[in-house]
Amino acid sequence: MSSARPEIGSEFHWDPAVLLDDARDGHLPAGSELFATGCGAISALLRRLALPGRLHVPSFFCTGVAEALSKDMPLAWYRHLPDGHGPHLDTLQAEPGDIVLAQNLFGREDGSAWRAWITAHPTVTVLEDHSHDPFGPWARTSISPYAVASLRKTLPVPDGGLLWSPLGLDLPAPTGRPSEGAHLKLTAMLLKSAWLDGHTAAKDVFRTLQQQGEHTLLGSDAPASAFTTAVLPLLDIPAVRSASTRNARALSALLDLDWSVPEGAAPFRVQLTSNTRDTLLAHLAAHGVFAPVHWRQSRDAFWSGDEEAATWADRILTVPVDHRCTPSDIHRLATLLKP
Repeated sequence: MSSARPEIGSEFHWDPAVLLDDARDGHLPAGSELFATGCGAISALLRRLALPGRLHVPSFFCTGVAEALSKDMPLAWYRHLPDGHGPHLDTLQAEPGDIVLAQNLFGREDGSAWRAWITAHPTVTVLEDHSHDPFGPWARTSISPYAVASLRKTLPVPDGGLLWSPLGLDLPAPTGRPSEGAHLKLTAMLLKSAWLDGHTAAKDVFRTLQQQGEHTLLGSDAPASAFTTAVLPLLDIPAVRSASTRNARALSALLDLDWSVPEGAAPFRVQLTSNTRDTLLAHLAAHGVFAPVHWRQSRDAFWSGDEEAATWADRILTVPVDHRCTPSDIHRLATLLKP
């Protein structure tokens, strides 16, 4: 990150420093399909499978994605909270003909509970969501029929929803032309890069482009953009994962937070809880730190119906300690976050 604009977080900008000298094969699982979005990839898979049952979704999950998927298959909810205890599988009442959406929440789970469950329930289809650590040990050793990851959550690309089958099953392909949303987001990434370097580029212009691009991309089952498709083999993904993990560990140490991460995993940033979460978000934003919330749940709109999950959603925020942060950024974050 340039020192010209001391911003931490928010959407990725484009930085060629994340590229390898030469393209590297093997980044993506064999036989995978690359969609514009992870949600679109899941939707395409649900339509292809056309199973008669229900889609079981974690109660602490992106409600926007869940609502979109409800148009393809009736939903049921099971409890999975960011409490470090993994999925509450006693609340999962799946039957043959159902699909279960499992998630590696914040990239901090090893998948052992799901491996045991999959083995014990061979007539239920499981789809794992590895968006928070697409290249981690659980994703690489999955025994699930299907797996998906939204790559733009952890990599500096404008779009990209990866769908693969660890069992080598047939997959649906993307349809149509790449989404215009990816072009809008790439334009925003390039303008933000110039802005971070101190050039004249209005922040409200690239923020508007980011938001328009995200809205246009929403749920797209189109192919990934030409940019994302071309750049993925060139990305130094191990370096991005390593830097993000190093930053998350450093901030956790400075804040005396528990560090419970499977060997080889790259946890998705650092999560904090606060009874005055939105006040804390405003405090950080006033100092140039833009922390997202994963995920808000409005009890007055579409939600899981799990009061405990919604209570977590009222209190949690994600501190954006990704690969862009320098050691001085980490210390600045710790200073802002300490009581």
